[in-house]
Amino acid sequence: MKALIYALPKAELHIHLEGSLEPELLFKLAEKNQIKLAYSSIGELRKAYRFDNLQQFLDIYYLGAEVLQTEQDFYDLTWAYLLQCKEEGVVHVEPCFDPQIHTDRGIDFGSVINGISRALADGEKTLAISSFLILAFLRHLSEESALQTLAQALPYREHFKAVGLDSSELGHPPEKFKTVFAKARQLGLLTVAHAGEEGPVEYIWQALDLLKVARIDHGVKAFADQALMQRLIDEQMPLTVCPLSNTKLKVFASMSEHNILQMLDRGVKVTVNSDDPAYFGGYIAANYMALATALPMTIKQLKQLAINSIEASFLDAESKQQHIDKIIITG
Repeated sequence: MKALIYALPKAELHIHLEGSLEPELLFKLAEKNQIKLAYSSIGELRKAYRFDNLQQFLDIYYLGAEVLQTEQDFYDLTWAYLLQCKEEGVVHVEPCFDPQIHTDRGIDFGSVINGISRALADGEKTLAISSFLILAFLRHLSEESALQTLAQALPYREHFKAVGLDSSELGHPPEKFKTVFAKARQLGLLTVAHAGEEGPVEYIWQALDLLKVARIDHGVKAFADQALMQRLIDEQMPLTVCPLSNTKLKVFASMSEHNILQMLDRGVKVTVNSDDPAYFGGYIAANYMALATALPMTIKQLKQLAINSIEASFLDAESKQQHIDKIIITG
């Protein structure tokens, strides 16, 4: 099973680039940029990666992002992630980034997106990993801040494919961002949004009806609402599920309680992703392995999850079919 997990062509559709900042690179960038950290060693920092909820994780996530200062820092962050993808059979990625984390502390928007985009372009040329970038808005900030960020991003429109919505879910419903998402759609951008992780099922309905999303990030709470489940099945609306993240943040008490395979068997287009792998204990292969170990997962289910990841991507139909054909014959 492990060999097949690594061998299967896969897409990753829910990954926060800032969340792939490994402690080793974090310390390296902190030294380069002369930033004093609250932790004295890599080991001490790793010990802090124990979270009881989403907000505890976000507090340390934002702290870590402060070491990212220059265009090259963002290139190095993205390139390190792509190298990991290459090892694990990932052929296409649609990562998101949080520009407000950086612009709010005085980092130039161009430095952020140019560094990321250069690495993604090099990843396609030298690693054969295709990509589309997603610009995510921080939902704990105002919609006005999101609108300002979208305006800042427009000179770099060719570098990103969609907008998303992340950060603290509770108390920040999708309806708060109706205007900026409508503006993004008018500009020809696709939309995705985090919903139904810590927040209620109603947030998933809002993301579908008010934000007109092409995918739901997380969405595991949908399992409790049969009408919503049927809608997801009927519309083949993808859910970008992140198993290790869900257990690390106590959405599920243990992996054996996770509902992803139940949703898969019901016909929901669920996909496997790593979310913030540096903080949650593993990249995409580790997430597949966790499912195979705890639930367990059959080869048929594994292949369907890989196929779903390709089908749920923003790739064109021809590219999707080429990857799916390889999944079918692999193993």
